[in-house]
Amino acid sequence: MPDKKDESDQRGFLARLLIRLIINSCALYVAGLLISGLHIDGWKTILLVAIVFGIVNALIRPLVSCITCLLQILTLGLFTLVINALMLYVTSWLADLVGLDFTIDNFLSAFLGAITVSVVSIILSKMLK
Repeated sequence: MPDKKDESDQRGFLARLLIRLIINSCALYVAGLLISGLHIDGWKTILLVAIVFGIVNALIRPLVSCITCLLQILTLGLFTLVINALMLYVTSWLADLVGLDFTIDNFLSAFLGAITVSVVSIILSKMLK
């Protein structure tokens, strides 16, 4: 028989996951509006790209961060901005593989888009706490 605490933990996890999805979706939408080299078409695409972006950040980013740890220390953490841009590029590549209309024109667009996504995510996360 499932414990009530386990059920509430699962519901809490799902709620946090849904909130993270909404925050990522909003952040990607704002980045698409503000950055001319970042193209994302429609809310359905935004939601699906947000899912891909979340998966990329959960699975690939920790590995890349571990590999580039020394470089991050040497740059006092500024290389993290480059990693964020690369994760956005990986998201674009994966989105293209599954047929989603999300493209990034160049590295500068990815870099500025990553900064925008980070700032909007931080602001929305703080507002929801």
